[in-house]
Amino acid sequence: MIAISLPAKKQNWETMSFASTLYLCPILDLLLAKIPPEWQAEIRLGLQEALVNAAKHGNKLDPSKTVSVQFSVTENLYSWVISDQGSGFSPTCTCPNHEHWPEPEDLLPPEDFDHGRGLCILYQIFDHVHWNRGGTQLRLSKEVKPHDTALVS
Repeated sequence: MIAISLPAKKQNWETMSFASTLYLCPILDLLLAKIPPEWQAEIRLGLQEALVNAAKHGNKLDPSKTVSVQFSVTENLYSWVISDQGSGFSPTCTCPNHEHWPEPEDLLPPEDFDHGRGLCILYQIFDHVHWNRGGTQLRLSKEVKPHDTALVS
């Protein structure tokens, strides 16, 4: 089940929550509805990684636990706050350089490819990646360049 709350008139944040699952297509579709088509594939990948981490690693796919997402689209900034009900973690990124996309073999050792890859993807896609102290809430944002503001409807 997906629950969505509509924003108050002066508030530009919307909230959705869902039971821990890896079936994320309808959730991602809703989160990308206001994103320009040329950015949707990249942002979909980043949001999918973040949601999988929350449901799988945070909530251990426990269907009695929920993942909640607050999201906001303004003319200059796309923002998401993803929260899980897990025990948290201490985030570290093993990406060698946040400025340039590393070669795939430089992201992580091949024997550990399933652990940490999503974190590196988050740092490559989003302009801001921040966790709360408990490691149960992730804030992501993507800034719109001033010359691209005409893309936002």
